[in-house]
Amino acid sequence: MMLSIITCHDKNLVIGYENKMPWHLPNDLKRVKALTTGNTIVMGRKTYESLGKALPNRRNVVLTRDKNYQLPDADVIHSLDEIKELDGHVFIFGGQNLYEQTMDMVDDMYVTIIDQVHQGDAFFPHYTFEQFEVLSIEEGLLDEKNTIPHQFLHLARKKDV
Repeated sequence: MMLSIITCHDKNLVIGYENKMPWHLPNDLKRVKALTTGNTIVMGRKTYESLGKALPNRRNVVLTRDKNYQLPDADVIHSLDEIKELDGHVFIFGGQNLYEQTMDMVDDMYVTIIDQVHQGDAFFPHYTFEQFEVLSIEEGLLDEKNTIPHQFLHLARKKDV
């Protein structure tokens, strides 16, 4: 099993505000779709509820402590250990608590960095390039729909750290 984080954060590691993303960036949504389609995404209950439904063409898994929580369109798990039992390429999809709990477990991270500062109440955990090696950096293309400067990073955990 390959375990990755996929996230989008601003310069101050903001990932959300009032259970929503504080920006609209179609390029990032396309990248998420391209990377996660056919794979598994794991998210916390609040992230799932902010989406309103499971994302199509991939296995959706929701982690919650609520043993009675059930969903018609997603699998529900109750512990981090259950993530390790999932097959294939698994993407940690948010939010803040799940990122914090899995940061030390993941093999790599797909990060979109928004070159702005936003108001936020949910944050991505601090990480350094001492822990992760940069495999690629790609400047996001700007157009009439993608007006926020951004970069796509693929980071791999350094094995000797």
